[in-house]
Amino acid sequence: MDIKEMLCDNPVIAAVKNIEELDIALESSVGIVFILFGDLISMKDIEEKISNTNKLCIVHIDLIDGLASRDISIKYLKERTSFKGIISTKPQIIRGAKSLGLIAIQRMFVFDTLSLNNINNHLVKECDAVEILPGVIPKVVRKIKGSLNKEIIVGGLIETKEEVIVALNSGATCVSTTKREIWEV
Repeated sequence: MDIKEMLCDNPVIAAVKNIEELDIALESSVGIVFILFGDLISMKDIEEKISNTNKLCIVHIDLIDGLASRDISIKYLKERTSFKGIISTKPQIIRGAKSLGLIAIQRMFVFDTLSLNNINNHLVKECDAVEILPGVIPKVVRKIKGSLNKEIIVGGLIETKEEVIVALNSGATCVSTTKREIWEV
């Protein structure tokens, strides 16, 4: 599976925060789902729900209660689940995921000029893609796209079809959103 191709083929990613949203996302036409909820015990139930779908489901490991920011958590996901990748803000988790052959998306927040200018200093070169939040800042997306040789996913505060189009036209490869109304865009 080529993650770059998957991202390019799926301009809208369903980001789900609970089991009800997961059910809706699995019934939708989106090809990629970001799992932004759960705990160590519920991971198996979530995995069972997605096992018979053709969706690429990626776990935001930092948001899973009971999974510490340590290599053993990544190893658990790799060996005990069928999840194909992780999202994290933590460089050591990104490196660990890549060393185990998982897809690794590095999430970065851009709050101000300083955080924008430091993205290259914090980027893990091995990551497959970078998720930038908030995603409604076209100027920043253009600048980041110009300086990184990575697929760019934008998320956070994207609520309309027009914002999706602006993000994609600014250089984002795709958009992650919790807004169900635009999963089918």
